[in-house]
Amino acid sequence: MTAPSPSLAAECGLARLAYQALVGSTMDEAHRLAQAGAESGTLVLADAQEGGRGRGGRSWVSEPGAGLWMTLIERPRDPQALDVLALRIGLALSDALEPLCNGRISLKWPNDLFVGAGKLAGILIEARWRESLPEWVAIGVGVNRRVPEAIPGAASVRGDIPRDDVLRAMLPAMRNAAAQPGRLTPEECARWAERDLAFGRQIVEPRAGRAMGIDATGALLIAEPRGAVHAARSGSLVFAGEAP
Repeated sequence: MTAPSPSLAAECGLARLAYQALVGSTMDEAHRLAQAGAESGTLVLADAQEGGRGRGGRSWVSEPGAGLWMTLIERPRDPQALDVLALRIGLALSDALEPLCNGRISLKWPNDLFVGAGKLAGILIEARWRESLPEWVAIGVGVNRRVPEAIPGAASVRGDIPRDDVLRAMLPAMRNAAAQPGRLTPEECARWAERDLAFGRQIVEPRAGRAMGIDATGALLIAEPRGAVHAARSGSLVFAGEAP
């Protein structure tokens, strides 16, 4: 793969685009740059990662040229917004990427995008704090540009879309989502409901029951067998009969 167009950073409203053909992890590189003072709107982009990771330390398959592996640095000041940032980024990316896919994008709480039964993209949020306020947040995103050989059931954007065009669709949407304050609005909750992969389905994690959508804090609402509704604020969603 070649380096992005020299004008891409300005076109996408970035302060800086740090591109490398190969990194250990764009997330780790972003934290290093942020610690050194990188501005909000700095993007780390790589063709391949040797140590890409998802939530809970899971590895992320990052084959060379097979996807977009990136981490965006932002410097928000609203802790409440951080609580829902993965969901906001998911909403923004589903709207931005759907025209580039062969099918409708659905969202799986709290951080995955699917087309049909195949995973298209994942989001990882890591913040660094100074006392009670976030100093920076690293927004990691991996998007398949082709179906990985190791995961034949995954989804991808269409192969005819140039990489820079995918970035032009994604990055302004991501930056706008990261700038939104506070908890999710009723309109955002309604948009999530339209794309909710889990609504009404039986789940076993993060708690056994039936998934009933999300609330304004980003919590997953779970109707338990005895009728109580539990709000899960952490963990991963696992469907009944699905391997964790």
